Amino acid sequence: MEAEEIGLHGVRETLLVTLQAKAAESAFPDSLLNDHFAADLMRRLAGRPKPPDAGHDMTIGIAVRAHMLDRWARAFIGRHPDAIVLNLGCGLDTRILRLDPPASVGWFDVDFPDVIALRRQLFPARAGCTTIASSITEREWIDLVPADRPAIVVAEGVFPYLSEHEVRDVLRRLTSCLAGGEIVFDAYSHLGIELLRLSPSLRATGAELRWGLENAQTLERDVPGLTLLDEISEYDSGQVARLSPMARIAAHVVSALPMLRRMGRLLRYRF
Repeated sequence: MEAEEIGLHGVRETLLVTLQAKAAESAFPDSLLNDHFAADLMRRLAGRPKPPDAGHDMTIGIAVRAHMLDRWARAFIGRHPDAIVLNLGCGLDTRILRLDPPASVGWFDVDFPDVIALRRQLFPARAGCTTIASSITEREWIDLVPADRPAIVVAEGVFPYLSEHEVRDVLRRLTSCLAGGEIVFDAYSHLGIELLRLSPSLRATGAELRWGLENAQTLERDVPGLTLLDEISEYDSGQVARLSPMARIAAHVVSALPMLRRMGRLLRYRF
């Protein structure tokens, strides 16, 4: 099955970059993610054109990001076994298989209709899991999600492709329509966005990065009800050691300068 056959281009094609990176990292002997589900999907999607290669260091970064978001989601489910999980811009993400939540959890995967159509071809039906075929910037899809249960919203590699207005609109609708819970996602400063634009794998997709965030606390002001709980901007020493020599040097420089630490981070908010 080829990307052209399923209509993946632009921001949609980035799901293949992410999937390939998770599969590649899971083949490393010191894998953090151990996502053999992603590796199986890559085998099933084998064909031309080959997805853009993320490269070694971005592959590590994507795995670290997914692992931390998994940890936050797993912990939330542990505290709320009746939780709702909203996986925004889910692509071909295998988080539901990695976490394997109990049947009491209501899981919702949301993405563009063509992406969801592909997902339905590749993923087996699962009790408690609902796919919603919609852009997350549309307003109607959230009506399909129960509003009376604690919710964790996961947006991995999603918000940077939206405009500032769209990000705030999505967050405001989530906080006003859901009963309460947490929202976890990755964000980048404007400098970080500019550097990401230089990535060969992202440039190959033609996807446009649009939203940068300098100060995570500004969202508390702009989105009523949001409270920042965690802001993680550095790899631990074990993950730094897995990077290429040049990337290790860069990681040490970044960790020493607060302005540079904002280039990329993982954020967790309560609402």
